[in-house]
Amino acid sequence: MQNPIHKVLSTLYSHNVQALLMGGQACIWYGAAEFSRDTDIAVLASEENLTVLKGALRELHAKRIALPPFEQQYLTRGHAVHFRSYHPDAMNMRIDVMSVMRGVDPFDQLWMRRNVLQTEHNFSFNVLSLPDLVRAKKTQRDKDWPMIRRLIESDYIAQKNPSTDQVKFWLLESRTPAMLISLAQHYRSEMETSVTFRPLLNIVIGRNESAITDALQQEEKFVREIDREYWSPLKKELEYLRRTNIGIEEEV
Repeated sequence: MQNPIHKVLSTLYSHNVQALLMGGQACIWYGAAEFSRDTDIAVLASEENLTVLKGALRELHAKRIALPPFEQQYLTRGHAVHFRSYHPDAMNMRIDVMSVMRGVDPFDQLWMRRNVLQTEHNFSFNVLSLPDLVRAKKTQRDKDWPMIRRLIESDYIAQKNPSTDQVKFWLLESRTPAMLISLAQHYRSEMETSVTFRPLLNIVIGRNESAITDALQQEEKFVREIDREYWSPLKKELEYLRRTNIGIEEEV
């Protein structure tokens, strides 16, 4: 991670913000390299936590750069609030804040499953668990789906003695035909219990990579459409805010 990222994370840490790193920087931590100048975080949208988050953003000389306003009501409805840091040590670093994400459990459950990032600068930071990060990446954006594939492939390669839960995670989330075929061959028991939750696995049994690829594309298309429907009312709300100039100020 680059120094500007360290500055943002250490500032959040020093203010005791209850937050989880996600997005591109979390992908880097899990071994799926991605260039990112953003710091994406999930936060607990309580009044107390948002107050300490505001203090951290002020220290970073952060300004809100887009709608909606930085208010609890927008975070709890699923909006992201976007800031840019103008601190010399994190100049132009974008900070995107969310609390609720489609297809992802409430923050308290995410917090219980979190991993801890140990840095070289004498502080630690909490990171969204890999399964939760994968779920959060299931959006309509083109760039997210190749990243999901890389995240799971990287985890698969790194794990030499996987647990049953680890294997089930791969079976339910892998987007690599050859990997799915191999898993089905080596972990039959886990395969049998996972088919119920992912019908696509029925096709894997036939070991036809072309058919599996087609099924993966259909699965992705279905999830993308769900994500578009989820964001449709939120986008309409943003358009209303723009038309009415509500919350147009940049101050934190």
